Amino acid sequence: MTGNLALILIALSILGATGFVSPSELFLLIRARRTAALSQDGIQPIPSTTALPCQLLGMNCATPTDFTFSFKGFARRGGGTDIHQDGWGLAFYEGRGLRTFHDSDPAANSPIATFVADYPVKTYNMIAHIRYGTEGEVCLENVHPFQREMWGIHWCFAHNGDVSLFKGKKGAVPWLGGGAVGEQVYNPVGDTDSEAIFCALLNALKARFDTLPSLPVLHDTIKSFCDEIVQHDETGTILNFLLGCGQHVQFAYSWPGARPGSPVWNGLYYIVRQPPFMVAHLSDCDYEVDFSKFNTDDDRVAVIATKPLTIDEEWTEVQRGELIMFDDGLPHLAPVECFKAELQGHGLQSDVMVDPIIEDDMRKYLGAGI
Repeated sequence: MTGNLALILIALSILGATGFVSPSELFLLIRARRTAALSQDGIQPIPSTTALPCQLLGMNCATPTDFTFSFKGFARRGGGTDIHQDGWGLAFYEGRGLRTFHDSDPAANSPIATFVADYPVKTYNMIAHIRYGTEGEVCLENVHPFQREMWGIHWCFAHNGDVSLFKGKKGAVPWLGGGAVGEQVYNPVGDTDSEAIFCALLNALKARFDTLPSLPVLHDTIKSFCDEIVQHDETGTILNFLLGCGQHVQFAYSWPGARPGSPVWNGLYYIVRQPPFMVAHLSDCDYEVDFSKFNTDDDRVAVIATKPLTIDEEWTEVQRGELIMFDDGLPHLAPVECFKAELQGHGLQSDVMVDPIIEDDMRKYLGAGI
């Protein structure tokens, strides 16, 4: 028996055998039963070589591209080659729509994950997450990526790390951006610090703007909110996230670090695949693809991950405190670099908000002579 029904029955049997247990004790017991179930299915979760609470995967493309190669290796880390067995999720944009898949079962033996990994749907923009729960119970509402509508735009968010400012804040999301506390439009459904961070970012953005921000202004503003979060506890904070805000653009932020007692670095890495395309081999399973056979000179793909997914490519680490906007399969590290995407029509698209005045923003960032 698999799935959430099996977990409920397991929980009931635990309660019947032991009497009352706390949520944290039940959480650990269910995790132990999950591990046993994986072993029975022939999947042996190995001792973690990463010591990462969760892992992230993002893909941003110049032309619609499928994510089967990257997701196939990534999903193996969800209880197969690593311990991230507390659920997985994936979100990708189709036009202005957002298609999502969420499962509280381990990705390594999830029929839904297998279907997604084998189905070559194409997109410009995708975010995925596998969870090893350190905050919040193992249940569907705590599975990333989280999504909300703001300004008539689908936003999605996945995170890993430890952020003391948001721990234990259920029902009281901290306010970002300074000034008087505004209306808390967005609130968590689950009980993770990750969803609270997402809601805090959206609340702060909604309070800051009454017209759509251009991408350079959005980059600048999100970076200032990230700085505010980190300044609360620079030493103890680990903050890595991917934020999607439409079919073309996603942001990646990293304040990396090592968890207490672990030498393992927890950050973000990315690679840009573009002509001339080469062969790549996944690190988590015996699978390789010669991308030169499937791509054209117009194709370009940026892949972002918590840990490099391949063994024969050179990945770039996102620097501490760096916010990168990905568009058209390319990284844009500074606000001024984001004007190219804005002028290509890849900025925020809304039917309910007034568009930004790009000329004013160009004068601000590029000089009065523009």
